[in-house]
Amino acid sequence: MARPTLSRYLVEEHRCAGCVPADLNFLIKIVARACLHISVAIGKGGLGDVLGEAGSDNVQGEAQKKLDVLSNEILLEANEWGGYLAAMASEEMELPHLVPNRFPKGKYLLTFDPLDGSSNIDVNVSIGTIFSVLKCPDNADLSTPEAARQAFLQPGTAQVAAGYALYGPTTLLVLSVGRGVAMFTLDREHGQFLLTQENVQIPVQTKEFAINMSNQRFWEAPVQRYVSEMLAGKEGPLGKDYNMRWVASMVSDVHRIMTRGGIFMYPMDEKVRTQGGKLRLMYEANPMAFLVEQAGGAATTGRQRILDIAPQDLHQRVPVILGSREEVERVTGYHQGAA
Repeated sequence: MARPTLSRYLVEEHRCAGCVPADLNFLIKIVARACLHISVAIGKGGLGDVLGEAGSDNVQGEAQKKLDVLSNEILLEANEWGGYLAAMASEEMELPHLVPNRFPKGKYLLTFDPLDGSSNIDVNVSIGTIFSVLKCPDNADLSTPEAARQAFLQPGTAQVAAGYALYGPTTLLVLSVGRGVAMFTLDREHGQFLLTQENVQIPVQTKEFAINMSNQRFWEAPVQRYVSEMLAGKEGPLGKDYNMRWVASMVSDVHRIMTRGGIFMYPMDEKVRTQGGKLRLMYEANPMAFLVEQAGGAATTGRQRILDIAPQDLHQRVPVILGSREEVERVTGYHQGAA
């Protein structure tokens, strides 16, 4: 039997639960098509002159790669004319991008990190795209990009869909519309995403962790304690040996957790304390927390559930601890005990 396409999956989700109305269906398919185009551009590598620095910085002051800029443009151009969006916000831009007046306006807002893990581009390591969909408030002021900021400042619980594309040996689309998590694989010959796994579940326990150990000297005491216990192995208080994995691409590290369990941590440390954390709430933490919780996992800052945070700024940063529920609850408990 032929595998269901992304289109069929979205239609059936609407029939079963009414959670994917027609306009959201089309919006998700446009995002998926944009991810397909990004995948093609990445696949060309040096042949397409897309590697290397772009010679510009993003709003966070980080040097942009050529593919950062190209991926951002692909997502903007693909989504602005469809009639399903009121505005978009990107990690690469200071202000929201309003739908041009020549196009119809929709009732959704789209946020995205167009190319997560871009430091890995030039060494041919897996990277990805992260996206989130919110409903635009009825009374939102979209008269200017500055005014439109406020419409996006909604907690992660307000997301109606979230997902990521992983550009690796295969291109995958991992998606939730609020009824679990499904994975789709790009059939390159036919240019379609086909359903390859439904009802993804993260194992409750794990023996793997992902963290940047080079920052160890800057961590807070609860994380120091937790990591030292894992490193102690079978002889330590946790009674088992752990393996460490770190790709430096959130999509890649989280995808590994989605498929075989684990815990991912980019905790608060002294290097990022003044910023509030390392990862962006709207573009990385919220969509990934939504997916992880939909797959039975947990996601916190160490002190509170990520999806409950009321955003104060479009580019707000937060600590992130997510993955297998028991492990996330353990390290969160260490934070609470320290407090």
